[in-house]
Amino acid sequence: MPKKENIRTMFDDIAPEYDKLNHIMSLNIDKGWREKAVKEIADTDGALEILDVACGTGDFSIAIARAAAPGSHITGVDLSEGMMKIGREKVDREGLQGKVSMEQGDCEHLRFADGTFDRVSVAFGVRNFEHLEEGLREMLRVLRPGGKLVILELSVPANPVIRFFYKLYALHLLPAVGGKVSGNRSAYRYLPASVLRFPGPAVFTGMMKDCGFSAVRTKALTFGICRMYSGHKKLIKDTL
Repeated sequence: MPKKENIRTMFDDIAPEYDKLNHIMSLNIDKGWREKAVKEIADTDGALEILDVACGTGDFSIAIARAAAPGSHITGVDLSEGMMKIGREKVDREGLQGKVSMEQGDCEHLRFADGTFDRVSVAFGVRNFEHLEEGLREMLRVLRPGGKLVILELSVPANPVIRFFYKLYALHLLPAVGGKVSGNRSAYRYLPASVLRFPGPAVFTGMMKDCGFSAVRTKALTFGICRMYSGHKKLIKDTL
């Protein structure tokens, strides 16, 4: 994985065109993926403290805020100020300033105390962690006992025919179109390549368990092009 500074610089650079390209290149299917994940996060009538890691331009934070019970608060954290500048503008337009806040931060060294949040979410950002296991342990640390982590991440389909066309699209069409629109072809070569390098579902769920998560599950979305992962922090009585 590239160093954090490279990731920060890359996303700062592509931030102005990121949303438009994201929705166009996914044919807006990404919105449906987020809706499914939001249901896993906002799954109670009680107010929640939620941390949205790698919040980027804020689409996921805003979707969670709309669905979460009154009194809930979403804290977005991201390396890229360029992405969050756009996210904060969206939050203002939606009138969600009291429910969503965003701050620059490193997911591998979160500033929050142990057990601060009821939910932690990551949408399409976990593959950019420089040290994946450190990031998972940090997210576990800031969860309250019984709290839940929900991750959305792009994945390589298992079906060989779908996988062939997916790789053709991801490794050739996406860099060409994304590079032309954003002016940063290297970014749109990195992004699909990072999906191919990301651990497969069996390996990643094993990694989540090794880092301390319990009741770990994964669900394939849209032929496995995207996957939703979830895991819980054990209640104190379960650890005794």
